[in-house]
Amino acid sequence: MEGKEASNSMSVKGGEMPHRLGAGRALLLRLQAFLATTAAGEMILAVVVGIFAGLGAVLFRWLIGAFHSSFFEGVGGALSFLGKYRLILIPALGGLVVGPLVYFFAREAKGHGVPEVMYAVAVREGRIRPRVAVIKSLASSACIGSGGSVGREGPIVQIGSALGSTVGQLLHLPPDRLRRLVACGAAGGISATFNAPVAGAVFGVEVILREFTVENFGVAAIASVTANLVSKPFLGDFPAFKVPPYSMVHPLELVAYGVLGLMCGLVAALYTRSIYACEDLFERLSFPEYLKPLLGGLLIGAIGCFFSTRIFGVGYETVEVALHSRLLPLTALALGAAKIVATSITLGSGGSGGIFAPALFIGATFGGAFGGLVHSVAPAITAEPGAYAIVGMAALFSGAAHAPLTSGLIVFEMTRDYRIILPLFAAVAVATFVGRHLLGGESIYTLKISRRGIDLRAGAEVNPMRHILVGEAMDADFPTVPPEMPVEELAELFASTGRHSFPVVDKEGRLLGIVAYTDLSRAARRDGRPTALDIATRSVITCFPDETLDDAMRRMAQRGLYCLPVVSREDPRRMVGAVYRESVIKAYARAAIEHAETLSRARELSMADELGATLVHFRVPEGSALAHKRVKEIKPPIECVFATLRRGGKTMIPRGDTIILPGDEIAVLTTFEGRKEVEAWLSKAGA
Repeated sequence: MEGKEASNSMSVKGGEMPHRLGAGRALLLRLQAFLATTAAGEMILAVVVGIFAGLGAVLFRWLIGAFHSSFFEGVGGALSFLGKYRLILIPALGGLVVGPLVYFFAREAKGHGVPEVMYAVAVREGRIRPRVAVIKSLASSACIGSGGSVGREGPIVQIGSALGSTVGQLLHLPPDRLRRLVACGAAGGISATFNAPVAGAVFGVEVILREFTVENFGVAAIASVTANLVSKPFLGDFPAFKVPPYSMVHPLELVAYGVLGLMCGLVAALYTRSIYACEDLFERLSFPEYLKPLLGGLLIGAIGCFFSTRIFGVGYETVEVALHSRLLPLTALALGAAKIVATSITLGSGGSGGIFAPALFIGATFGGAFGGLVHSVAPAITAEPGAYAIVGMAALFSGAAHAPLTSGLIVFEMTRDYRIILPLFAAVAVATFVGRHLLGGESIYTLKISRRGIDLRAGAEVNPMRHILVGEAMDADFPTVPPEMPVEELAELFASTGRHSFPVVDKEGRLLGIVAYTDLSRAARRDGRPTALDIATRSVITCFPDETLDDAMRRMAQRGLYCLPVVSREDPRRMVGAVYRESVIKAYARAAIEHAETLSRARELSMADELGATLVHFRVPEGSALAHKRVKEIKPPIECVFATLRRGGKTMIPRGDTIILPGDEIAVLTTFEGRKEVEAWLSKAGA
């Protein structure tokens, strides 16, 4: 009897358990649906991500301090017998930690971080691997703590964004919400690290999402404020820099601030180009990838040892000195130049850290030097050099990042001095304009992505028309009519061929005009026997062979043209081809198929490790075996992809019919294991 009761009892419990599990699963599904589809759910997630970003910023700051003590006090103390020469080894040892961490565990943790987040938002729907938060924290804190000339902004943006992405991926959020959570993580990281909640929210929208909407700014602001509140008990509530009260002394001083903005735009372009030039230089070195940060560390250590240790780390102590007008102009200029070199080497060699703190350092030193010069010339109508240092910080960062709102707001929040707002935004506007012009519209962040063949300014989707040259799609064998052809014969030609228009070309191949079927009506209003030239349109819209098919298509669409003559750039009256509507459609279809195949092959190459592929850059010299060949005719020794081709300042995606020309800069995508073989093949082809 007891056994029977026990059996019944167990059967009842066994029957309840699936019901309980089913109810629990249903509750989780409802919660997931609430978080994924409702505005209230998105706000809750923004708070959660803000908490994680705030705590991540606190932990990151602690890690930097721990690594700094370990390297400069622990290791530095053990190497004290070397005297000042121990400074050469400390950054190198930091590189020895950073290199293997990044290479073997998360290669996207290399560099300054923000471009990788922008790439994830634009191309990967906001998906970032969870491990990135851990590896970026360790690699960047080791790099900064050992003296690497980088800042905290890039790492904390990537750390916060990775945390936001992880939360979104666990809840299987749709792409638009996942992207916003990534921006929330970035906003929270900036807010907590720099005690700048407004600038954090604006950064998340202006730089990461690149689209101001109510939804984007709303959730970014919630995350930014939350992260700031979480971090304050640990990091304190005070500005990053304590500055004297500065203000504009005289209206004429705006001219000086405008000149400062111009100078900062020039220096920002130099700073940006220098970083990527060093990156290319170290990329070409035949040296193990994971040991390149060690080599970079040795160079940084040498600069610190023989010039000044002020270039180590974030350098905020030097910025503070510049803001108090305590740097001589020549000293300030020398420190600013050294910081450009040191940051370029740190990031180019594979170090991990941000570009914001170095930009503040460079802007403060160059701005302070300029202010010292101006104040010595006109002391009665100009402020102290420290005022120019503040403005220089914002102007230089904006000239490099093309983020004027973020630049101005973050400097205001870091100094809490709003009295200099007018000259600051004037200089920021000038610097942004100059920087955009000198960098071809790219910023220090987007340039890294455009070098991979992705144009964020045009959206994440690649338009194949922008990568096809007119010379590749035009018809070289095109029908024309002579200028003296009678209208009667011309009418018969239109009727027999079904064409809408013909170019009018003389015996020397010179384009005289274009005649359309609708022009035949003009013949009835003319006396005598009119010819093709008599009724033709003399002012002809044309294009050149080296322009893109996208340019040609726009001109055709604007005027409703059927045929667009292609003329020689050397002799704009000599016709060398024609672009027709049907040829545009065929070229687009062919390019779309080839682009899809290229992406498929690229994904296969990098499938083992999300970024387990590498780009090999190569400039095609005169006499190269690759020159004047179509891509489909080139047979590399191993599997690789011609990812991008840069010609005349424009980046395009090469297709099978693309002809490689001398001077082209090509980027070949291959695996890390096959890199040396590809480099050897390209070197042999260029010999």
